[in-house]
Amino acid sequence: MIPVCRVETMLEKIKTDIEAAVPGCRVEIVPNGSPSGQHSLLLEHQYAVEIATFLRDCAELRLDYCSNVTGVDWLDKETSEKVKVKSVVDGVEKEIDELRKTQVPGYLEVVYHLYSMEMKYGPVVLRLRTANRTDKVHLPSLTPVWRSAEFQEREVFDLYGIIFDGHPDLRRILMWDEFEDHPMRRDYVEPDDYEYEPTAHDDVLAKAKQHSA
Repeated sequence: MIPVCRVETMLEKIKTDIEAAVPGCRVEIVPNGSPSGQHSLLLEHQYAVEIATFLRDCAELRLDYCSNVTGVDWLDKETSEKVKVKSVVDGVEKEIDELRKTQVPGYLEVVYHLYSMEMKYGPVVLRLRTANRTDKVHLPSLTPVWRSAEFQEREVFDLYGIIFDGHPDLRRILMWDEFEDHPMRRDYVEPDDYEYEPTAHDDVLAKAKQHSA
């Protein structure tokens, strides 16, 4: 494991190298305040495949192995802030505090952990984010760059609903084909009708019988 201070310096250099190698792209360093200090690089999805190819093939980086791909679901949230506004109170104009609330749309995120097997270092963490959680959930697949991402992107698709454009075989890997919804979504509601469960047993079987009754 690389010390946190070295990771920060390394990510700054990688960010600079990417932006120099891929014209027009912008890379953001996402800080991680946990003890692990695994800061990450947030990529714009339209440049993601080109950036991934650069990270893999660059002689100074050689990030040739993707060890892990995970999904994250960020729900819509409401933020509030106090702002100064002018208002007439008892016929006198005064400046008062007003609480303004803003709805921030949620999004889905996929996180890649990369290592260099050739140069013996890592992880370097990449992030990609969808535009929202509903109808704009497409991201580019990085499987053409790192083959080890294939099954893991399928798992993220299955459990979170992210659609990976360019994936060679995007289909469910844990749930059956007829299953609806995505069980790792934070607002997922478990159905009480289990009659479609192909191998109902124990608690699931009991719930199915209760539903039928």
